[in-house]
Amino acid sequence: MRSILFVLTALSVMGLAFWAYRENYATQAKITEIDALRSEIAQLTESLGVLKAEWAYLNRPDRLRDLVAINFARLPLLPMQSDQFAAVDQVDYPPEVVVPESLPNAMPARGPVTDPVETSAALAGAKVDAAAGADQE
Repeated sequence: MRSILFVLTALSVMGLAFWAYRENYATQAKITEIDALRSEIAQLTESLGVLKAEWAYLNRPDRLRDLVAINFARLPLLPMQSDQFAAVDQVDYPPEVVVPESLPNAMPARGPVTDPVETSAALAGAKVDAAAGADQE
C-alpha cells in the first residue's frame, strides 16, 4: 500500500514539475511578446510625433498664405464673408412628430416600421409622457 502511495506521489510531483516547466516557458514567451509590442508602440508613438510636427510645419499660416498667392489664378480662393452663410430661418429642419394620445408606453411586438426616426421620436415622447405621469403620482 505504501509503494502505491509513493508511486502516486512521485507521479504527481513529476506532473506538477512538467506543468510548471510549461508554464514557465509560456510566461517567458508572453513576456517576449509584450516587450515586442511595447517597442512597436514606442516606435509608432515616435513616428506619430514626427508626423504631427510635419503637419504643423506644412500648415503654417505664412506658408499657406504663400501657396494661396501662388495658386490664386488656378484656385480663386477668397476670404469667407458673412453673407456666404444662410440665415437660421432658411435651415431645413425635419418636421415635428405629433405623438397621438393613444400611443402605449411600448411599441407593438410586430408590424413594419416605416420611418425609424419618427418611431424613435414617438417612443421618446411616450417615455417622456410616462415619466411625467410617474412624477405627478
